[in-house]
Amino acid sequence: METKLISKNSVAKHNYDIKDTLEAGIVLTGTEIKSIRLGKVNLKDSYVNIKNNEAYVYGMHISPYEFGNIFNKDPLRNRKLLLKKREIEKLYNLVKQQGMSLIPISLYFRGSFVKLELGIGKGKKLYDKREDIAKRDAEMKIKRAMKEKNIN
Repeated sequence: METKLISKNSVAKHNYDIKDTLEAGIVLTGTEIKSIRLGKVNLKDSYVNIKNNEAYVYGMHISPYEFGNIFNKDPLRNRKLLLKKREIEKLYNLVKQQGMSLIPISLYFRGSFVKLELGIGKGKKLYDKREDIAKRDAEMKIKRAMKEKNIN
């Protein structure tokens, strides 16, 4: 099936060390789908929590559809994720026992369905973030030096 990226959480990989990913469906209304098709969604401050054996995404902002009038829902409402019972139990155990976090990484269309890619990981400390930035800078310097050598 064809996948089309809608939105990506740019700060997720900067703030978290992602160990594993998981794909989940999401329960949406008609006007939310129309707004998502226009690309009016933000995952920046969103997170996933498990409550009463059900997974919900919090803080995902879907702008109200311009022509939706009375059918528009709250842009920041909690949205239920569609996961199997075993997957939810596994995620619950990871979060409670190992101190992992569930972070939405990206939102995309798989065929005509909207899917959410969840990242399972731990939050990075400030020194980890600095270390990653230093590695990235060193790699860029090496690539530049290689390009200059090839040109000359």
